[in-house]
Amino acid sequence: MRRNLIVLGALLLLCSCASVRRATPIDTRELKPYPVSSEGKKEAEKADEKKPSIPQEKPSEAAVKGEEKKVSAQALSEQVIAYAREFLGVPYKLGAAGPRQFDCSHFTTYVFGHFGYKLTPYTVTQITEGREVESFSDLQKGDLVFFGKRGSVRNIGHVGIVVSVNYEKGSFNFIHASVSRGVTEDVSTHPYYQMRYLGARRVLPDE
Repeated sequence: MRRNLIVLGALLLLCSCASVRRATPIDTRELKPYPVSSEGKKEAEKADEKKPSIPQEKPSEAAVKGEEKKVSAQALSEQVIAYAREFLGVPYKLGAAGPRQFDCSHFTTYVFGHFGYKLTPYTVTQITEGREVESFSDLQKGDLVFFGKRGSVRNIGHVGIVVSVNYEKGSFNFIHASVSRGVTEDVSTHPYYQMRYLGARRVLPDE
């Protein structure tokens, strides 16, 4: 009986030692990525193609309208200039309202009137119409530019329409009904006009 108990105890001890044996740790440095077959890669690519694409943000409605307005304003100024140039060479006559003869203020009135903009045919009142162009850097094509009289450079006596602006040189070209040459183009840096320039007004939309 005693021998049986000793044998039974020895067997239990062996079983308990086997159950608590520690497992050997895995060395992660020896792990390698699981190889993917070419078929598996194709399946993964197909899955990526089926993923919904993220829609790109569309420009706001206000931004689109603002761009359209900018383009239309530029196009309008070009149309005004092109129409004014149709009268190059038409002779000057004081008080003449066109189209065979013009004075300076009737010429600007006639050109802008063709596009639905009503100006009074007098230089002294046109300088109060539209919107003030505060500085040369704000000047744009289609603006009205004003000059002083021959005898009094500070009194309004002449008006023209800007056809181009050179911001680097600080000058602009303009078309006008000149007393001596009729409808013609000149540059603001000409001494006669440079010393008489008084300011500008805008009738057309801002570019």
